[in-house]
Amino acid sequence: MIHPHDSLIVRTLGRLLIPLVQLFAVYILFFGQYSPGGGFVAGVMLGASLIFAILVFGPDAPSSALAKKVLHGDGLGLIIFAGVGGLCLIGGGQFLNYANLEVPGLEPSARRSLGIVLTQIGVAIDIGVTAVSIVFSLAFIGQEEDADV
Repeated sequence: MIHPHDSLIVRTLGRLLIPLVQLFAVYILFFGQYSPGGGFVAGVMLGASLIFAILVFGPDAPSSALAKKVLHGDGLGLIIFAGVGGLCLIGGGQFLNYANLEVPGLEPSARRSLGIVLTQIGVAIDIGVTAVSIVFSLAFIGQEEDADV
């Protein structure tokens, strides 16, 4: 079981660092197509910030409520990723060939940018949800065994 940290310094730093890490992860997500980074790195950072909130404030704290809600989004990233690829197929191209992404009124370069951003969002969501899911699974594995005895 994960217990809240009792240090005032750690809790104060957690309140400051968690939103900053999440903001930087969003920056990395949206500017990853122009520089190093992207969906995987942003997903790891978002997942790590949620895990940090769980470790500092405990799994039952209001600060960790977002981490529990994130678990309900399992598979959403895959749906976004596959949906963008499917729209490219419907447009007459190959899977994830963003030039064939069917979005009315957009130039081919804008369709490519939109397709890249959407697939990176899908990857980030899946990576973040998976990281939080692993932590919750490992945190409560001992409790299930004790309940059976």
